[in-house]
Order: sequence, then C-alpha cells, then structure tokens
Amino acid sequence: MNLFRHLLALLLLFSVWGAGAQTPLTRNGKPEARIVVAQQSATDLAAAQILQRFVRESTGATLPLLHGVAPRKGDILIGASDTEGLTEDGFRLRTQDGILRISSGGDKGSVYGVMTLLERHLGLDYFAAGVYDLDRNQSVTLPAMDCAENPAFRYRQSQGYGMAQDSVYRLALRLEEPRDIFAGGLWVHTFNRLLPASTYGAEHPEYYSFINGERRPGRASQWCLTNDELFELAAAKIDSIFRANPGMKIISVSQNDSNFTYCRCEECEKVNEYEGAPSGNYIRFMNKLAERFPDKEFSTLAYLFTMQPPKHVKPLPNVNIMLCDIDCNREVPLTDNESGREFIEAMEGWAALSENIFVWDYGINFDNMVAPFPNFPILKPNIELFRRNHATMHFSQIGGSYGGDFSEMRTYVVAKLMWNPEQDTDELVRRFMRGYYGSAAPYLYQYEKLLEGALLASGQRLWIYDSPVSHKDGMLNAACRKRYGALFDSAEQAVADDSVLLRRVRLARLPLMYSNLEIARTTADRDLDALVHELDTFEKYVTEFDVKTLNERNNSPQEYCRLYRQRYLPAANSNLALGARIVWIDAPAEKYRAAGEKTLTDGLFGGASFVESWTGWEGKDGAFVVDLGRDVSFTTVETDFLHQLGQWILLPRSVRYSVSSDNTDWTPFGQVEFPEDQSVPVKFVPATITAEKNVQARYVKVEIEGVKICPPWHYGVGCPCWFFLDEVTVK
Repeated sequence: MNLFRHLLALLLLFSVWGAGAQTPLTRNGKPEARIVVAQQSATDLAAAQILQRFVRESTGATLPLLHGVAPRKGDILIGASDTEGLTEDGFRLRTQDGILRISSGGDKGSVYGVMTLLERHLGLDYFAAGVYDLDRNQSVTLPAMDCAENPAFRYRQSQGYGMAQDSVYRLALRLEEPRDIFAGGLWVHTFNRLLPASTYGAEHPEYYSFINGERRPGRASQWCLTNDELFELAAAKIDSIFRANPGMKIISVSQNDSNFTYCRCEECEKVNEYEGAPSGNYIRFMNKLAERFPDKEFSTLAYLFTMQPPKHVKPLPNVNIMLCDIDCNREVPLTDNESGREFIEAMEGWAALSENIFVWDYGINFDNMVAPFPNFPILKPNIELFRRNHATMHFSQIGGSYGGDFSEMRTYVVAKLMWNPEQDTDELVRRFMRGYYGSAAPYLYQYEKLLEGALLASGQRLWIYDSPVSHKDGMLNAACRKRYGALFDSAEQAVADDSVLLRRVRLARLPLMYSNLEIARTTADRDLDALVHELDTFEKYVTEFDVKTLNERNNSPQEYCRLYRQRYLPAANSNLALGARIVWIDAPAEKYRAAGEKTLTDGLFGGASFVESWTGWEGKDGAFVVDLGRDVSFTTVETDFLHQLGQWILLPRSVRYSVSSDNTDWTPFGQVEFPEDQSVPVKFVPATITAEKNVQARYVKVEIEGVKICPPWHYGVGCPCWFFLDEVTVK
C-alpha cells in the first residue's frame, strides 16, 4: 500500500510538472497563445505567418502575431537565441520558462522549425501543391519539448512542378532552389553565360577549346583555361555579378553542357597530362578565382570529362565540387553496379581532396519522362553514400515533371530523405500514397512493388535515356502489363466516387499507357482495336490533364498522338521495299549493321528513342542499296531520319537516290537537301522524292551526306556527330 501511494504521488507530481510546461495554443476555437517574433527578419516573419495560417486552418483560431515585445508565459517565440550546435537550416524547439522557443541555425531554420512543429502536433503533411493533410481540432495544447534537428545537407534541391504554384509546398519539403543562393542565377554550365561565344568567339578564338587541330569557339565549347587574358576577363565579369547581387556568396563557374569538348592546346595538354585528368585545369582555374575572391565560393562541375579528380592540385576550401553521376545505371544502388562503382571511385578521390562537395544525382528518364522508372529503393542508400563522402549539398534530379512517373511522390520521398536519410523509404511511399491516393493506395503500392521486383528479375539496366521498349521482355512484358492494368482498374474503381482522387489515379496511369503504346508500335502482332482505344484514351487524358511534355526536348503528348496515328497505325499504301535486302556500300557503325539490314525495311518506324529500329552513322557519309528482288513499278522513294540534338543526332546535309535494274547502270532519281536545324524538339524528318511518272527498277541506291562534325552552336562542337535512318519506303 505504501509503495502504491508513493508511486501515485510521483505520478501526480509528474502530471502537474508536465501540465505546467505545456503550451495551450487554442481552446474551443479561441486563441490561447501569442506568436512573438524576436527580430524583424523576413525569414522569422514568414515562419510566424505560416504558423498563424495553419493554426487558424486547424482550429479556427487566429493567434496574435507580435514583434518588438517581450514574450510572456504561454507565448511561442520565433527567433530565439538558443543556437548552440545548430547548422545552416537547423532549428531547436525548446519549452523554457513557460515559453516555446524556436531557434534557428541560420537561413530558413525558423521556418523549418515551425513546419516540424505543425507536422508533429497538428498533423500537417504536405503531398503536393495545395494538397496536404491537417488535423481539425478547436482545442490544441502543445506538450513540453526539447528537440533539435540539423539537415543532412546544407542545401537540398529537387524537381517538382508544383513549387511555382504553392510557395509553402517547397518550404514544407525543406527544398531550395539555385536562385536562393547562386549570384545572378549562375548555376551550372555557365561558361557561355559568363562570356558568350557570340560576343567573344570571332575576335578571340584563342579563348576557346582547341579540338581536332583548330580553335572551336561556340556556345558549347569550353574555355582555354591556361589563357591568362581570359582569366582576367572572367574575373572582372564575376566581380561585377557579385557587386550587382550584394549578400550572395556563391557562383557557379562551370563547363558548358557537353562532353569531350575540353581544350587540347599545347599548354592545356601539359596540365592534363600532369594532373592525369582534364579536371586539373579546371581546379587550377577555380583556385585562382578563389584566391582572388577569398570571401566568395566558387562551384564548378565534376561532370563527364571532369568527373575524375586530378592527381596533384587540391581545391581550396571555397571551391565547391559539383560531382555528377550522369552515366550511372539506376536499377540498383551505385555500390552494386559497374557504372556506379566507377563513379564511387571518382567520389572517393574527390572526398580525399575536399570537404566541400555538391552531388548531382539523376533519377530521371530524359527521353521518356512519361514512362515507369521504379528507382525508389535506391534513393536512400545512394543519399547515405553521398553523405559519407563529404557531400554537403545535394540535387536529386528525380523527375518531378507533371504527368511523369509518380512525379509528386518522387519529390516528396527524396525531399524527406535529403533532410534525414535515416527515414524508411517504404514507409514514406506508403504514407504518401495513403494521403494522396486515398483508398486507391493499396493497388498503386502493389503496382510499384511489382515493377521494382520485375526490374530486378529482368537483369535489364535502368538509365536516364531509357525507353519502355528496352523493357518489353522484362518489367514491361505482356503478362506484367496485364497485371499492372488490372491493378489500375481496381484503383480507379476504389475512388470512382471521388473526382479528385480519380484524376490523380488516372494521371499516375499515364506511364503504363504510354508504355503500352510504345511497345505496340514495335510489333506487327497486335490488337488494332485495343491499340486505337488505348491511344484515344491516352490522348484524352493528357489533353484533359494538360500534360505539356513527354521528354526533355519538350515534345508534346498531343504531337506524339498525331504522329503515332501517322507513323505506326496501318496505312493504305503498301511499301514495295517491305522485307527487301540491304547491301551496304558505306556501312553504319558496327553495332547497327546487323540490325539495320532488317529494320530498314521491316515496316516498323522507329520512335523518339533510338534503342530500336534506327540505324546510325557517326562522323561519316552513308550509302547502301535496297534490293527489291525484282523489277517493280513505283513513283516515290522515301527515307526517314531522326533529329535529336541532345544525343548528337543531326539531320544529314543531303540524300541522293538513284535506281537500276541490273545494279550496274544507275539513273538519278532525285536529291533532298536538308536545311540546318537548331531546334530542340525531337523530330522525324522524311526525305521524299516523287517522280512525275512511274519508274521501273529492281535496285534503289541511297547515298547520304552527313554533317560529320558537330557545328559551333552544338553541344559537341568539333566532335563527330551522328545521323540516324530508319524505314525505306518505295511505292
């Protein structure tokens, strides 16, 4: 009995102490607490306004917002001075003397402290622009608290189409944007923005890369980094940018977006050889800038030809290394595939030289954004890997384009992990799906898990220029796609009475529908009625949902549907070249030869990705003969070319046709000249010649004059370019 009384007394004492330390926010829809801003800073004021807004939405009560007054018991003080141990964006929530104090480690720490408070105690969970959960309760009392958090990375960036639609969305996910910290908006691939080739190239070609025997000024050319005059010009430009942006401390001075275009002049090559990598010249140049402006920070890329670290020079502390894993596969963590291990070797090399590393990780399919990309399981292990190797800044280019594969969930999950990598990815996925898809969530979760398992079982790589066609025998085989479709049918039925949730489910279904369409166009064995229905439904949804683009090149889904009907659905006109034999004169690249002998005349047109059907020539002209098997009568010869600048695939200069009955004596049939095309969208461009009257012949010769070398305006300036050809049509 005495023991019981003693325990009861302790319990009562604890209850009284706990109650005294609590902070009543509201009672019966009326305010109990006040919000006091310690100093009139824009960030603290924003934090206070966010707290006031969501408390009002949750409880119906508007807490008074004050500044310049002493806090009293029961207040929430934003901008307290309890900052020990806090880093940039970090915060502390501590109840002391009856006041809940929110302290910031700098930058947006007070905002993130408020967000954490709302998440833990008012149930706020932000899923997308304007979409969040929030508890509804007229009376809220906060418990006593004493907690602090610092982010895993001082800068966290991802994609998300909703950021521009809802300013609080980005803050809720603790994400930042380059404009927040980079002076003048100078963030990656800045050489040409700093010193435009259009301004300096003609008069000073010596400022630009020496490639294949000559200087190559151009908007994608790199700088000659051993040129002292260029350094002084760049330093003066950078100084003017910092002066125009007071308060900004970091700028990107980094190579243009191209591979193999670094300078090979005599002086640069001496450094390249000594340092064992082109990155040596870049770090030497950045160190000179860092010494010139010791109070500033200079970010530069370790990307493609600069990925490997130099052997001797070390970056100064105010040189930020932005290391990019663009060439790595995505089906397993970087530690578990060969391409990833090569990157890890480079990362460990940089980590031995610097503690100021910014990792740019790619979780996106640039060529087919509206396609399945099941890489959620690798996000956490990769982020943990980056953190172990001195990464303090992180950009996860996860694929947050509208209409893309679980776009909103990608942004949500990776944002949470960049703040705290110790969270469980699967639980984050489940939480998002429950909040965003409602009762459809179990079916969509099964779909995602089946995709992940099927990808691993297939042994097929997942990469940033992937195509659904690459997975038609793996995670997107016919049986899998049938199962996925059934799960989406169930998901739609589960939310059929909720138009908002049904729209979200149908938006999430677009990648599966797109995959069905892409795979169907590669085979003649298909259910035409079902295919037309799928195409019509896909077009209806992308139009209704206003999906803008299918890929990085800004090709619209509506244009895709129009071309699909034109290129891939059966046409009334028969092709006399169907199944014809191909004989090479100037053969394509080795890896395309065997396939090209069949695909050039198989009746199936290639798609926007060149993983199937297309036949490519690099840095040369091409020529071949089409043997129709017998003399036939025709009026038209046509070949189909691909325009995709991002993959260094340019239209040829010209195509010339000639015909023969004996493969010896040739008669000209016509020639097509291609104008130079600098436009970004992917295109299919036919080269068509139609005679005024019928021609009788067995053989058709096709001779293509390629551009061969990328021109100054192109990413690959001075390097060999490709042309790609698919179907030959004779009719």
